Amino acid sequence: MADSLSTIGIIAGSGQLPLLFARAVRRQGRRVVAVAHEGETSPDLAQEVDAFYWVKLGQLGKILKHFKQEAVRETVLLGSINKVNIFRDVRPDLRGLSLWGKIDSRQDDAILRAVAGELEKDGIRVAPSTEYLPELLFPQGILSKKKPDRGQAEDIRFGWRMARAVGELDIGQCVVVRNRTVLAVEAIEGTDAAIRRGGSLGRDNAVVVKVKKPNQDFRFDLPAVGLTTIATLAEAKAAVLAVEAGHSLLFDQEAVVAAADKAGLVVVGARENPDGSISY
Repeated sequence: MADSLSTIGIIAGSGQLPLLFARAVRRQGRRVVAVAHEGETSPDLAQEVDAFYWVKLGQLGKILKHFKQEAVRETVLLGSINKVNIFRDVRPDLRGLSLWGKIDSRQDDAILRAVAGELEKDGIRVAPSTEYLPELLFPQGILSKKKPDRGQAEDIRFGWRMARAVGELDIGQCVVVRNRTVLAVEAIEGTDAAIRRGGSLGRDNAVVVKVKKPNQDFRFDLPAVGLTTIATLAEAKAAVLAVEAGHSLLFDQEAVVAAADKAGLVVVGARENPDGSISY
């Protein structure tokens, strides 16, 4: 059994973040134990950690069992889970089924907070990933060579208000707008699908705005952008991506900016000021 002070757990979904996190904390001398979700997590994560276990979506008891075996007393929840699978591929064990029955609202935040609460009942602290990877926070400013024009700047401000309102309802973190009209709202299908839907209506001038929820829990589900996002924007022929700086994650910044410039996209890291205005 490992020393719990040196061991950190990862409850992993899909995407790059579990791998990036594992590499970073191992460089800091920490031992890493990963619990990966079948059909979601990259098998490559097994090569980046000291102990690796597969579970099915909903198997909370199995996660706790593995963490107890490995003396895990601190964990992070990283990566995304395809939300559609909540309706078609959940295989809960007794602990997961019991928790599921107690959740009144089955929106993202309610589910994740409930899971975090169960982990903490068993003495496992749930830490924000940014505690270990502050360098991944989205920077403020215009990252691309191309700058937003006046109309696009107005759409960023409009989209920001709409995305905040959607986040307040815990529906999603992203909206697609044009000419101060909402074209698409992210829901259970995820950001990429929302971008494709909005882009098909925006006709080469769609503006995508992605912000944290007003009551965002920094332990999980921060807005995130990577090369896949840029590829989706290019495919949808969108014009602008505006992301909340300091409260979102950016993977592979150099490659993301290069891909955005190649596609002729505007990429902006923005902040909301105390008076409600937006700056970047």
